[in-house]
Amino acid sequence: MNTFCTRQIDCTQCPKISEGILVHHRFPKGQHFSADKCTQNCMIFMLRGELLVNSEEYPGTTLQNRQFILQAIGSKMELLALTDVEYIVYWFTELPVLCEERFKEILDRSEAPLTFTPLTAIPKLRNLLDDLSEYLQEQPTACGKYIDIKCQELVYILTSYYPLHQISTFFYPISTYTESFHYFVMQNYDKVKNVEEFAHLGGYTTTTFRRLFKNMYNVPVYEWILDKKREGILNDLQFTKQRISVISARYGFDSLSHFAHFCKDSFGDTPRSLRKRAANGEKITIICKEKGEEEGEDISD
Repeated sequence: MNTFCTRQIDCTQCPKISEGILVHHRFPKGQHFSADKCTQNCMIFMLRGELLVNSEEYPGTTLQNRQFILQAIGSKMELLALTDVEYIVYWFTELPVLCEERFKEILDRSEAPLTFTPLTAIPKLRNLLDDLSEYLQEQPTACGKYIDIKCQELVYILTSYYPLHQISTFFYPISTYTESFHYFVMQNYDKVKNVEEFAHLGGYTTTTFRRLFKNMYNVPVYEWILDKKREGILNDLQFTKQRISVISARYGFDSLSHFAHFCKDSFGDTPRSLRKRAANGEKITIICKEKGEEEGEDISD
């Protein structure tokens, strides 16, 4: 029996519709999501069931009812429903923090624990999650302003009602992503073909961008992006069934011949051969790391 209140207005045509910020999921036992990089920061709040999470922070961790975790942008996460599951995912770039001083104290105290442990929802958070679950199931359209307010309330509860040592550890994964430059790099490195394009995308001169990047990452931009592309390509060839042409286009290659040449230089073989070798159980590694960078040189070539 549906116990939801019925909304009295039609929000489908409203320009302030919220999409993809708070998402309610229900999946059957056995539902599996292969390891993939988070394109934003996210929190997973379990409502019912058991969900197996496999990531660097939470390797082989089973999320139980009312537990929750945080994964930072750029991190890889694999999910498997051990039972029928229901959970809410909160996707965000920057948190809607009401008390900046408190959040700064949390980040200042954050440090990597020996083992990351999921937090458990306190009654105040449970009430909010139940309310959100009901709301998100009412209709496929959600009011953007309402969702913004609920996100503020969610963050307020986390930062104000949990002990400092607990919540500081919880937020540690995103403590290194708080600088806007770092956010910009993680969100755009796979969308550009060369360093100059990368710099202009962020409104920097090429010289300034390179200096900032080298100070933060301690490697030249060109080498860093190439390494990231190699990691992504190798992951896609070994662990996904995506067509080679799709992978090639995804990483900005103008032709399959350029992509094949890049794979031979980086991994020692063609894309098709690499995929066959991986299917036979062979572990493929990166054998080439190109040094130096030239102004405007295409990263995909």
